[in-house]
Amino acid sequence: MALDHSHPTNSLGFAKPESKTRVVVAMSGGVDSSVVAAQLAEEGYDVVGVTLQLYDHGAALAKKGACCAGIDIHDARRVAEDMGFPHYVLDYENIFKDAVIDEFADSYLAGATPVPCIRCNERVKFKDLLEMAKDLDADCMATGHYIQRKMGPKGPELHSAADAARDQSYFLFSTTPEQLDFLRFPLGHLPSKDATRTLAAKYGLSVADKPDSQDICFVPNGNYASVIEKLRPGAAEPGEIRHADGRVLGTHEGVIHYTVGQRRGLGIGGLEEPLYVVKLDVDARAVIVGPKDMLASRTVPVREINWLGDEPLSSRAEWHVAVKIRSTRPPRDAVIRPLPDGTAEVELLTAEEGVSPGQACVFYDTSSSRILGGGWIWRGA
Repeated sequence: MALDHSHPTNSLGFAKPESKTRVVVAMSGGVDSSVVAAQLAEEGYDVVGVTLQLYDHGAALAKKGACCAGIDIHDARRVAEDMGFPHYVLDYENIFKDAVIDEFADSYLAGATPVPCIRCNERVKFKDLLEMAKDLDADCMATGHYIQRKMGPKGPELHSAADAARDQSYFLFSTTPEQLDFLRFPLGHLPSKDATRTLAAKYGLSVADKPDSQDICFVPNGNYASVIEKLRPGAAEPGEIRHADGRVLGTHEGVIHYTVGQRRGLGIGGLEEPLYVVKLDVDARAVIVGPKDMLASRTVPVREINWLGDEPLSSRAEWHVAVKIRSTRPPRDAVIRPLPDGTAEVELLTAEEGVSPGQACVFYDTSSSRILGGGWIWRGA
């Protein structure tokens, strides 16, 4: 769409009236995306709300209240009705299963610790949904993520949220420059979640007091093993618990019940030293345990790198950055060394425990709030 440069730039960065600026809002039914939609609608934007049916929603809608998914769709629709903008529900169940759930099951069975929310943003929300928004002639797409988009000298940059406790940059590192051009994150500058709930109350939203969802949407109650067993029957086959020195210490009911770094619930009491899961050998159906110092790593191999820096990653032999290897841990000083095949080696200046294949390694600028991208940890470090 041609921009009218005689008109002042609006809050979404377009030089035209709000009423002529169409924004698709990805609405999950939660308080965050509902506030984004309500705020933009009140500001006079041409808002279109879209909710994705991702998982098991056929059953959820047939039995009203049986599953949070049906309730979430209902809540999103109600916000749209109250604020007076159109709302669509898109059935993305097959796409979600192919792009997110199957890989989650396979990587979990391969002894990795996957982060499906990143893949969902990358392969579903910021790919298929974003393309759909363009088909609707939207100028941009807005989400309720806690992250900031700031204009830099080379174009839009990704920055951490103002509220470090709510920051979701770990889950959004794979956002490409092209996607960032089209995306907006209106909540990223807010000082706290309380500020979001205050806005929800101001707009009279029915979801103002709705609790945050904690679990992965298709893993109710955080029970990974039960989901994997349904998706991959036979995955819970018994095997041996072995010490790293080769001793057989006991048996287990399936490697899917264990994660690297786990100490409790191993069922091998009576040993003098505390032991931790240090490796899952899926092919041998073995859980390998050892002392805590075996969990510490300084070298982290990463691949599928999404780089958001102003210069190419390969333009330097090494980059001094901060990295996160778990969403719950603060960034730590590190050095990235790009490799010729497009992968990289990350050296942590201080060893970290529980560096797990399947997790993300996210890169941060040490002198600002900017996210420089990230990659996937891909083999035993």
